[in-house]
Amino acid sequence: MKKVNGNGRGLIIYGALLLLGVLIYFYVSSMYRNEDTSYTNDRLEDDLKENRVYAVNILQNQEIPTGTVEVLFKDGTRKVYYTPDVKVTEKLIQNGNDEVSFHMLDVKRPSVLEKFLPYLIMGILFAVLIGILLAQMSGGGGGGNSKILSFGKSRARKIEETNIKFDDVAGLVEEKEELVEIVDFLSDPAKYINLGARIPKGIILVGPPGTGKTLLAKAVAGEAGVPFFSISGSDFVEMFVGVGAARVRDLFQDAKKNSPCIVFIDEIDAVGRRRGSGLGGGHDEREQTLNQLLVEMDGFDENSGIIVLAATNRVDILDPAILRPGRFDRKISVNRPDVKGREDILKVHIKNKPIGDDVDLHKIARTTAGFSGADLENLVNEAAIAAAKDNRKFINSSDIEKSFVKVGIGTEKRSRVVPEKERKITAYHEAGHAILFHELSEVESVHSVSIIPNGVGAAGYTMPLPENDNIFNTKKKMLQHIMVDFGGRIAEELIFEDVTTGASQDIKQATATARDMVIKYGFSEKVGPINYETEDEEVFLGRDLGHARAFGENVATTIDEEVKSIIEYCYSEAKKVIEANMDVLHKCAELLLEKEKIDGEEFDALFSKND
Repeated sequence: MKKVNGNGRGLIIYGALLLLGVLIYFYVSSMYRNEDTSYTNDRLEDDLKENRVYAVNILQNQEIPTGTVEVLFKDGTRKVYYTPDVKVTEKLIQNGNDEVSFHMLDVKRPSVLEKFLPYLIMGILFAVLIGILLAQMSGGGGGGNSKILSFGKSRARKIEETNIKFDDVAGLVEEKEELVEIVDFLSDPAKYINLGARIPKGIILVGPPGTGKTLLAKAVAGEAGVPFFSISGSDFVEMFVGVGAARVRDLFQDAKKNSPCIVFIDEIDAVGRRRGSGLGGGHDEREQTLNQLLVEMDGFDENSGIIVLAATNRVDILDPAILRPGRFDRKISVNRPDVKGREDILKVHIKNKPIGDDVDLHKIARTTAGFSGADLENLVNEAAIAAAKDNRKFINSSDIEKSFVKVGIGTEKRSRVVPEKERKITAYHEAGHAILFHELSEVESVHSVSIIPNGVGAAGYTMPLPENDNIFNTKKKMLQHIMVDFGGRIAEELIFEDVTTGASQDIKQATATARDMVIKYGFSEKVGPINYETEDEEVFLGRDLGHARAFGENVATTIDEEVKSIIEYCYSEAKKVIEANMDVLHKCAELLLEKEKIDGEEFDALFSKND
């Protein structure tokens, strides 16, 4: 006989209780369903006179004057109604028709328990059903080991020993060096305790999404060979008050039982946001959870062997109390990798993938400036998918190129039918961008130019090839980037004596850069080296209803004038450059119309032919 599992038993019990509840409901409602509220003594009197009635029964409890009247008609039908005074109805029947059979039936008055028992059973069944649903939501599954009261239990996933080591984390050399001493402490705590050293209780990993913060935390646990508790900040907070704080307590109780260990809280900004920023004030559920987290970290015994690692990309909104010494003592910045780091990450991700001889990892690393580790993993994975789709057994450079465009810009829509006039406008538009990339000294060289529409709605693209990973920008470089932004619009204006909406994103980007130059970086002589930037911070009800502007109308007018001045200067200078290279503009547009996509070498050759 096949054994019924816990989930099956739960469904059977749930169905049986539901069926029983439905039956009781119909039983209770049947007591009232037969009564006809429209039938009265007056109608009975009429029916008696018309000789339609052959029997009447009155059901009455002798202790009360009211009762229920049952009228039986000669045509076989039946009516039941309530009479407020049995004697009045009795007299009416006796005066109405002597041939009618009449009976007074004494009925026992139901006790309070008998009267309300069906409702009591219904209430109990409803409570049981709610309990089963709560147990299933909490993971009980109806299998006997109910978890109705498990809301306050920690949802942390415990891993006894991870297989990830520091060698599996590429491109984060300095970050790993900062965490080596944590591994050493967890492996040999006596060495530090004997010298009276206090290892940091908490370390917060700060960086953009996909840079490897979670992987780094797992690697620390893997190197130390200790249990690893992993939980997200959003797992603490529920709609029920006090649940988050209870889960924090339960998490640290489990950690103390398994020390030495690592507790990793991902996206800690979900629970560690600055207090006093919600409508509930100090009674806000999220704030209670944060308070409990701070208390638990303060309550650690010295050198208890519990290290709390946390990750966030919004350190600016964290409560100051969470970052003070004694809680999260250290803040490690996990940034996007440089060229060497990207190359090392690519080597890790191609380790188990067949790669063709034409794949140059160094060139890919140069091309992918600004990519995070997750972006690079996605790039290689998309290349493997492209190779499999073409029924090849290895990944070649064209697969990498396709995946680079797909990840960075969007899938090329070669099947889309584009009118010839729009193809021509797009060709000149992209040629204008490419010429400025080639001619201006502070911007990147051209990697590829295309007039193939892509998945993000762009009619084409010009992709630069970064030479280096720059730490900061210069005023000259930012001005030249604004010039490049206007290259497409200027080319449209010169060739067609008209402009299109295709440059809308370019204009938006150029305006944002110019405004940053004035209000953020102090690159305007009129405004001066003063920061007028409004804090990029969330507006919290209960603390801030808005941001007060830190400058007056005169300054605002000057800022607008300076932004406009920068835009006009860059537009004018970019136009001069394109006008000086009109032959290349025409040749590039013609080549794009012919081939749809050209690489950097083909584009550079247009200038050598022009010479």
